[in-house]
Amino acid sequence: MLKVGIIGCGVISELNVRAYLYSKDAEIVAVADTDKDNAIEKLERWGIRTAKIYNNYKKMVDKEDLDIVEILTPHHLHTPMTEYCAKAGVPAISVQKPMAHNITDCKKMIDACKENDVKLKVFENFIFAPHIRKAKELLDEGVIGERISFRINTVLTAGPHMPYSLIESYLWRVQVDKCGGGPLVYDDGIHKFSLALWLMNQERVEKVYAWIDYFSGIMDGPSNIFWKYPTEENEPPKYGSMEFSLAPNFYFPSNYYACEEFIEISGTKGIMWINQCTSGGNFLSKSSQYPPIVVYSEGEVKEYGDDLPMDWRYSFINSTEDFINAVKNDKSPLYTGEGGMNLSIFAKMPYISNQEQREVFWDEITPENEANNSCVVEKFFTKRKSIFQMLKYNWRVRKDLKKGKKQGLKHTEFKYEYQK
Repeated sequence: MLKVGIIGCGVISELNVRAYLYSKDAEIVAVADTDKDNAIEKLERWGIRTAKIYNNYKKMVDKEDLDIVEILTPHHLHTPMTEYCAKAGVPAISVQKPMAHNITDCKKMIDACKENDVKLKVFENFIFAPHIRKAKELLDEGVIGERISFRINTVLTAGPHMPYSLIESYLWRVQVDKCGGGPLVYDDGIHKFSLALWLMNQERVEKVYAWIDYFSGIMDGPSNIFWKYPTEENEPPKYGSMEFSLAPNFYFPSNYYACEEFIEISGTKGIMWINQCTSGGNFLSKSSQYPPIVVYSEGEVKEYGDDLPMDWRYSFINSTEDFINAVKNDKSPLYTGEGGMNLSIFAKMPYISNQEQREVFWDEITPENEANNSCVVEKFFTKRKSIFQMLKYNWRVRKDLKKGKKQGLKHTEFKYEYQK
């Protein structure tokens, strides 16, 4: 039985631990969190009676004989924690995406794990959603021919309502020195950049151009991001695009976060549409108008994935199970440190493009250029201005929700469901 230690019992831990709760091959034996009461509450919710609680992750790593450590903390803490765990001899480390708040630190993490023969995984879950994996299988089989373009739209909506404790935990994500970018394009965007590479069978892009607005005062959106994939000589160009849309008067039921994703992939023989991810399992998933996957090819429209579980939690479960199997069988996880660093490079490029109003090339985002400040994301959150904008934006959201509820919209609280 693999012994697992959790560093950080924040919001996302609710989903990250789920696979361990039902695993026959791994168990959580210890957690570390600076808030002991929070750690106690989480263990009670998870039904774990025997795990030890530490208020210092170093003590946990030193005292426990751990096989796996899950790092679920703000991005700027990932590097020192990974380095400490690697040097202490923890055989396998899973670090929550994004890997780090800058590329320099990503490189440090990779080096520390290589020097100490440690298996490093960057935790990314979207590519483990059952219908996303089915889409990849179909694409690899050539259902739409050669892939030539990728487009994803993330719609940020007005629901579900999040309690203040969760909003409070969100605030470090608007601080570039802690997050590495903003809450949308960097923190959440890593998921979408992962899809843009994985579904298109690419490891990197050639160049990026982007527009990023800060309308709400606290989020880096709405945003439009465009990129070109590398191609061989005489091969047709391949492009991709990503959009973050703010829809504050649009209530969208979800057990998780107030957003949803829609993907379109064009090929030489057809087009594929992939519906939903974050809010999968809600009423839209049960509608015949929104099957998980739709393909138009050779004059026919086909639907796929109706028999697959759509709830977002399965992407977390599958991602963790993949890592458990990698540790057990001494294999590489799907996202190694190098893969995680590539995602961070991709996610940094739109900010530099927006700041300098030009195309940004992949090879510009390096530790060396970070050191000379030529590829550093600028601070966008100024407390006074941003809080005023945020209050104004939230006032509009609540006004629209109040109106919607009078018209019969159901408004639920943010929650996690614990059914297996």
